[in-house]
Amino acid sequence: MAIFKQNRCIALLVGVILVCFSAISLLGSEGTAKGKNTVQMNHLNSNGQASALTLTSEASTSLVRTKNTPKPMLYTTAANLFHTQRIRQTLEWISPDILKPKGTAVRTGILRQKAAVVKSTPPMVQQVAKTAVAKGSQTVITQKTEIQQHPPTQLFFSRTKLLSQEQRGQATWSYAVSEEDLLLLQKIVMAEAEGEPYQGKVAVANVVLNRLRSANFPDTIHDVIYQKSQFSPVANGRLKRVKPNGDSIKAVTAALSGTKAVTDDTYFFLSLKLAQDLTVHHSRQYAKKIGNHTFYK
Repeated sequence: MAIFKQNRCIALLVGVILVCFSAISLLGSEGTAKGKNTVQMNHLNSNGQASALTLTSEASTSLVRTKNTPKPMLYTTAANLFHTQRIRQTLEWISPDILKPKGTAVRTGILRQKAAVVKSTPPMVQQVAKTAVAKGSQTVITQKTEIQQHPPTQLFFSRTKLLSQEQRGQATWSYAVSEEDLLLLQKIVMAEAEGEPYQGKVAVANVVLNRLRSANFPDTIHDVIYQKSQFSPVANGRLKRVKPNGDSIKAVTAALSGTKAVTDDTYFFLSLKLAQDLTVHHSRQYAKKIGNHTFYK
C-alpha cells in the first residue's frame, strides 16, 4: 500500500488495465449469446433457408472462432460441409433433376413406368402366362417326339429321290406304307445289319427305299425285299426268325422320315468279308463304306 500511495500513476494504470479486461470479457459473452440466438433462429425457420443477415452473423462468428480455436482447419471444413449440404437441399427442393446428367430423368421415368406395369400385373396373370409358354414348348417337343416314334404312312418320290413330308408338293408319285411293309423293312435291316453301326442300319433301309423308287426294281417294299437272289437273309430263312431291336426300328423310322446315310442312287451293298459272289463289287461304282458293309451305285 505504501508503494501505491507514493506512486499514484501506477495505481491509475492498474485500474485502467482491470477495466479493459472486464470490457473484453463482456464482449466475449455477448458474442457467444449472439451465436446461440442465430442457431436458434435457424432451427425455427420453417422454410429451411437462412436470411442474409443470419448467414453474415454465422460467417463472422465462424471467423472469430477460427482465429481462437487451436484447430482451424477442422472447424472450417465442417462449416463448408454444412453450407454445401444446405445449398444442395435447396436445389433439390426447387428441382430434383437439376443435379442429374442429361437423359437420367427420362431413363428414370421409363424404369418407373416399367416397374409400375409389372407391379400392376396380377401375380395370377403372370403365372398363367408362364404356364402357357411352358405348355407351348412341351407341345413342340411332344410333336417332334411323335414324329420320331411314329414313321410316316405315306412316302413321296420324285424321279430321282425320296422327298421329305414338307416336299410333298414336288412329288411325282407317292407310296402308302402298310404295317406289313413297315415290319418287313425293320426285319431286313435287323437281319442284314444287326452288328453294324446305326448309320449302317439307316443305309440298308435307304437302299431298299431307293430300289422302291427306281423303275429297275419292283414297285412294293414286299416285292423289293423278296426279289430273287437279292438279300441273303431271305434265302437262308434268317428274315423270318429275327425280331427287330430298338436301333433297327429307329433306323427305319429315320429313313422313312427322310434321313439318308447314302445317296439316292445307291442300290447295292455287300460285306467283302462274307460275300461269296463279288459281281457287284466288280461291276458297280463304289459309293461308301459303313462298318463292314460297302455300298455301291
